[in-house]
Amino acid sequence: MDGSLYVFVSRRGAQMRVLYFDRSGFCVWGKRLESGRFISDWNQVHTGEMNWTQLKLLIEGIEPGRQRKRYQQTDVRNKPCVSAPLSAAMG
Repeated sequence: MDGSLYVFVSRRGAQMRVLYFDRSGFCVWGKRLESGRFISDWNQVHTGEMNWTQLKLLIEGIEPGRQRKRYQQTDVRNKPCVSAPLSAAMG
């Protein structure tokens, strides 16, 4: 065998198995995510080769080229405070 790794991802995308051959026989390594998925969009998946970096990113759950929006906290210290006079609020 040439040392290739074969990666299989479940239909739901939450489980992954890696099959490879070492000197004594075939080995299977598996990973199951408690939350999230390895692959979010099956339409962009294709069969092909990947390098070690791409495999490591896939195992870590990082999809190259996909940017996720993250929560951004606005800085309230620099914004002017707008308030009504107390007498207008009371009645």
